Parts: sequence; C-alpha cells; structure tokens
Amino acid sequence: MIEITASAQEYLRGLLAKQEHEGTGVRIFVSRPGTPYAETCLAYCRPGEQKPDDKEFPYEGFSAWIEAASIPFLEEARIDYQADRLGGQLSIKAPNAKMPKVDPDSPLAERITYVLQSEVNPGLAAHGGEVTLIELTDEPVAVLQFGGGCQGCSAVDMTLKDGVERTLLEQIPELKGVRDITDHSDTSNAYYR
Repeated sequence: MIEITASAQEYLRGLLAKQEHEGTGVRIFVSRPGTPYAETCLAYCRPGEQKPDDKEFPYEGFSAWIEAASIPFLEEARIDYQADRLGGQLSIKAPNAKMPKVDPDSPLAERITYVLQSEVNPGLAAHGGEVTLIELTDEPVAVLQFGGGCQGCSAVDMTLKDGVERTLLEQIPELKGVRDITDHSDTSNAYYR
C-alpha cells in the first residue's frame, strides 16, 4: 500500500494541526485511475467527510483515508517530504495510477483496462485517439468508448474489430466480445474522415 515517509508524516501533522476542525486527516485517491490522465490526489478530510468504503490507515497524530476504488492504483505509492531552502516539497509518486498491476487473478475489468492502456492505446495515440472501458456486461462483453481522433473516424470499425477486439480476445479468452457505444456522428476531431 502507500508508504508515507517519516518526514512526510511530520509535515502533514504540522499542516493538520493548523486546521480549524480537530481530527482532520487526509484522504488519498486517484482521479481518472487507469487512464493516461490519472492524477494522485491528497486532500484534507474532516471528520465525517470520508466515504463509506474508504479504508482508514492510522498514523501518529492523524488518519489517512484511502478511497477503496483507488487502492489497486496506489500499490507501491510513496508520499515523501524533502526540506529545502525555500521550505520544502511534498511529493507523491504512484507508479500504478495510470495502469494498475494486474495478474491472472485480477478482476476482469482491471485486466481489460490494463490491455487497453498498455497495448491498444499506445497505437491509437499516434492518431490522437484512445479507447476506454465503460462497462462490463454479464456475458461478459466489454462496452467501450472511443475518444480523440477515434471518435467519428471512418476507420473505427476496422480498428474495433481487427485491432481492439482481436487484441482483447487473444489476451483475455473469457471475454466474449466488445461493443462500441461511441457517437461517431461527431467527426470534428476524427483522424480519418
């Protein structure tokens, strides 16, 4: 899980001591996890502001609340504080925020997202495109949405069948298929028109 170094804990205790509400801790989560746009966030968390499924990690003088959905993306994360002449800097490194570590026993949705981010999207990025998993049906079928240069692209059917679906079915045999829910009538950013 997340490592909060001793210097970062000391720094956070100092910040939290200045807050108006006694018992304020920190909440750590990843916004847009599993995507190239993922950002690891640390925010104040007053008593009662934590979400029902957050996991509490007690430290000396404060608690860190970790968003349950972000936990796989925060594996091997590290929060550190380095003092310098200008005061110092708090840094958060979360190497799995954009792509969580997965293994054959990981949930199906995580494995699909991993394949999309590691194998499919790097190729689509050359045309300014991307694809994300929106939903996983009971069958299981991956419901996908294209964005960027892929939305409205005239080659999207070929990309979906010959690229995305073939790659996913080869990598994840229990997946039965894919479905595209993108509105391709908007061709303003399409790579091929």
